Amino acid sequence: MFNFANKTVLVTGANRGIGAQIAKSFLEHEANVVMHFRSESDESKKLISELRKDYSNQLSSICFDLSNGEQIKNELKILLKDNPVDILVNNAGVTHNMILQMTSEDDLYMQYEINTFAPFRIMQLVLRKMVRAKQGSIINISSSAAFDGNQGKSIYGGTKAALIAMSKSLSREVGPYGIRVNCIAPGITETDMLSSMTEDVINESINQSDLKRSGRPIDIANAVMFLASEKSSYITGQTIRVDGGM
Repeated sequence: MFNFANKTVLVTGANRGIGAQIAKSFLEHEANVVMHFRSESDESKKLISELRKDYSNQLSSICFDLSNGEQIKNELKILLKDNPVDILVNNAGVTHNMILQMTSEDDLYMQYEINTFAPFRIMQLVLRKMVRAKQGSIINISSSAAFDGNQGKSIYGGTKAALIAMSKSLSREVGPYGIRVNCIAPGITETDMLSSMTEDVINESINQSDLKRSGRPIDIANAVMFLASEKSSYITGQTIRVDGGM
């Protein structure tokens, strides 16, 4: 059983899939959760409305475009003025399936902007108060593509590998302040990202896993909960693959 009472958690990309499940799991364990959305939409309003029926006192939201550094800075400054973040989950990301020779520089920049630069900017801002408080936990959602060298994933895998390398170095920098930094690398998971993959590729990935199934958002959320909790208080600088044994 996890207990996150009196802890504030910021989850980026919380509008659906893994991010929404992570936010819900923290709410179920008494955390105060700030759900990040790119912008207010009918989808985000509906999700917030549904969750507030059970968790009205624990839930708030924040909106900014991950590709806009000024928006990130301005919105987080407002949030952090009165709400120090105890746990940060950098979940938001975009995928890209294209061989390197067919990838444009615009695609390259967009992938790094959202998957690598945005977590960098968010961590810089959140860490200021974490360092003062001498406690905190950061969990960055990477991908098995960072390790596996999948065809068509050269850029996406590169952005997620960069996130792992950054997290490992950061864990050494902030460890003396009682702050832990870890990554989770999901395998193929039942989210909207699957729509960018063909059925053959999905089936091949499932067949390559030991458990012969795709992951579910709750599988990833459970790993996040563990890494955010005191049950993992001696774990930092690590990447846990949650991929069914791919």
